[in-house]
Amino acid sequence: MLLNLNADLGESFGPWTMGDDIHLLDVVNTANVACGFHAGDPSVMVQTIELALRSGVSIGAHPGFPDLQGFGRRAMSLPDAELFALIQYQLSALDGMSRCRGLTMTHVKPHGALNNMACENTEIASVIIQAVKHYNSELILLAPVLSQLAIAATKASLPVALEIFADRTYTAQGTLVNRRQPGAVIETADGCIAHVQSMIKAQGIVTQDGSFIPAQFHSICVHGDNAHAVETARSIKVALLADGHELGTLPDVMSGQ
Repeated sequence: MLLNLNADLGESFGPWTMGDDIHLLDVVNTANVACGFHAGDPSVMVQTIELALRSGVSIGAHPGFPDLQGFGRRAMSLPDAELFALIQYQLSALDGMSRCRGLTMTHVKPHGALNNMACENTEIASVIIQAVKHYNSELILLAPVLSQLAIAATKASLPVALEIFADRTYTAQGTLVNRRQPGAVIETADGCIAHVQSMIKAQGIVTQDGSFIPAQFHSICVHGDNAHAVETARSIKVALLADGHELGTLPDVMSGQ
């Protein structure tokens, strides 16, 4: 398979550091860059863009709720018009910063609670899709497999790249197990590799109870906010290449379909 490895990056803020972006950008093909609402700030955005440019990594906006204290993982109820503006504001920030440095923003991936809510709520998904399409209808939406967000994007004729998570387990309905539940996060590199390989072999989602849901996917997310992120990402990349798969940026993978 021609696959993509993506990670959420640029999530440091001021003197506070999140993750090891420098080394992770040597491994992944695509970076989802925080836009200052759930994490990140102008200086961190610039640093991440410049690192991505040097690494040959494609970048996209990673918009979230305005929730620095909660890292964007707390649900919020916003009017549709406010959510629409919130998305476009964050897209504009990363797009403008990128253009100034000679790099093109190619995709969008909602963050945290915003993403989780859009995956299950068709109204929220629709607002996000409308905001993205109104801003730039050629942007790729990076969305979880089997989600309402992906379905809404397809209906709106927005390019959709479907992702699975290397370090998260799935419910019998194909949604992510809540982080508060035991076993929601896979803690070891070997566990992540086995999880990814099982889904590639099955060509779909393998759930926590061992059942299977058929699903096409293009990208594998490796989270960058844990102590073993770089080791895990590197191990997954080595395993995928050893299994004969090819890796590319998100635009490369989408154009190769």
